[in-house]
Amino acid sequence: MSTKQIPVSVVIPCYKSKGTIERALNSILDQTVSPAEIILVDDASHDGTYEKLLSLQKQFPLANIIVDVLDKNGGPGEARNRAWSLASQPWLAFLDADDAWCADKLKTQWDWIEHHPDAVVVGHLTKEVSQDDFNKVCFGHSADLTDAKSITFLDMLIANRFFTRTVMLRADVPYRFQCRKFTEDYLLWLEIVLSGASAYVLNRVMAVSFRPEFSAGGYSGQLWKHEKRELRSWIFLYQQKKISVWILIAALPWSYLKYLRRAWRRSI
Repeated sequence: MSTKQIPVSVVIPCYKSKGTIERALNSILDQTVSPAEIILVDDASHDGTYEKLLSLQKQFPLANIIVDVLDKNGGPGEARNRAWSLASQPWLAFLDADDAWCADKLKTQWDWIEHHPDAVVVGHLTKEVSQDDFNKVCFGHSADLTDAKSITFLDMLIANRFFTRTVMLRADVPYRFQCRKFTEDYLLWLEIVLSGASAYVLNRVMAVSFRPEFSAGGYSGQLWKHEKRELRSWIFLYQQKKISVWILIAALPWSYLKYLRRAWRRSI
C-alpha cells in the first residue's frame, strides 16, 4: 500500500463474490495512492462471502477495511447505499467485486479533480480484458493529466457514459441509488446530470471488467429485465418532473432500439 492517502471512500457491493473479491481488493491495495477507507458490503450472499470479507479485513489491517452485511438481498444499489451511509470521506469511488482498477487510477483521477473543483461526478474509460491481458491494458500510461469530456444530458440520453467501476463522486450529492426495479446506476448519473452538476469522463482506460457488460451471467446480462429497468427509469424521471413528455417520448423508443441491438449482438 502507498503511504500517500487521498480523501476517498471506496465502495464495493459484494454478492456471492468470495472467488473474485480478493482480486478487486488487491487492485486497490496496489494503487499508487491509497484511499482513506474501503467499504465492503455483503448483499446477503449466504455462501461464505461475508466470512471471506472478514478474513480480508483481518489480513490487511492497515487498509482501513470496513465490512458490513445486509439482512436480505437488495441488489448492488442498496449495498452501495449502505456503504455510502458508512463513508466518512468527501468523495466516493465505486468498484464491483468482479472488476479491477489499474494501479494509477486513483492518483490520476484525484489529480484531475484537484485541478477541476467544479466536478461532481468523474468517470473514465474501461475495457473488457482477460486476466492475462490486465497488465498490458494498464501498463505505459503517461504522467500527464488526462484529457476529459464534459458530459451533457444529450450524451446521457444517447448512451450511459459512466461505468460504475470508473466513477468518483462527491459524497454530498442529494441523490442515491434507487431499488433494482430501475437501472440504479444509470438513473443516478442521469439525476446528477439533470441537476446541472458538472460531469466528466477522462480519456484513459483505468478500470477493467473480466466479462462483457451484458454477459449472460451478469446483473445487466438479463437483457429484457435490464431493458424494463431502463424504461422504468425514464418514466420515473418524467414522474419526478425532471424531464418533459417530449424527452420521454424520445427516450423510450431509443432505449428499446438499443435493447434490440444488444439482443441481436447476443444472438450472433
